[in-house]
Amino acid sequence: MSTIQDYPSRLSDPASRKMGTFSYLPPMSDDEIRKQVEWIVRNGWNPAIEHTEPEHAGDCYWYMWKLPMFGETDVDAILAEIEDCRKANPGHHIRLIGYDNFTQSQGASMVVHRGKMV
Repeated sequence: MSTIQDYPSRLSDPASRKMGTFSYLPPMSDDEIRKQVEWIVRNGWNPAIEHTEPEHAGDCYWYMWKLPMFGETDVDAILAEIEDCRKANPGHHIRLIGYDNFTQSQGASMVVHRGKMV
């Protein structure tokens, strides 16, 4: 049996905090983020962008960046909104969400940019 690796997340160490499955992996490249956006669009989900200060990343509610992009299928437009959010909120974590109309829930949620702790 293989050993299970511990990821010691602690409130006292903000850099150690994890935010979903992808946060245990290295940061995604621009190409990997594009593939995730393409996957959300391909599934017919509505993309949305949220952001928050790193010290509040564990809170349930993040700030919404504009309204969800209902029916948006242009991957470049979605990536441009992520970049606009990053530029407007340079120190924030930014999360991409795919809302699934059928199940009326989040079908995907991932941090696509991590802000730096001050």
